[in-house]
Amino acid sequence: MTLTKADIAEQVHSHVGRNKKESAQMVEALFEIIKESLEEGKDVMISGFGKFSIRDRGERKGRNPLTGDPIMLPAKKVVTFRCSGKLRAKINGK
Repeated sequence: MTLTKADIAEQVHSHVGRNKKESAQMVEALFEIIKESLEEGKDVMISGFGKFSIRDRGERKGRNPLTGDPIMLPAKKVVTFRCSGKLRAKINGK
């Protein structure tokens, strides 16, 4: 099952005790801050959760799935996430 922004806002509402509208605004503001930071090329590290960062992906060979013809995929920037050791341990039940 996928956790959506609405689900997160609902959980913030139940944990923090703010009304639903304020909770949704808080979640939206948090995601905006993360997006703006990544757009500026800054890493976003959330202690105990993980680190979002921007990496440059170079030009590479690819294949057109429809025709099978080889093509060159252009260089681009990608967002990567590396989870913290604490989160990894929790996920693995340690």
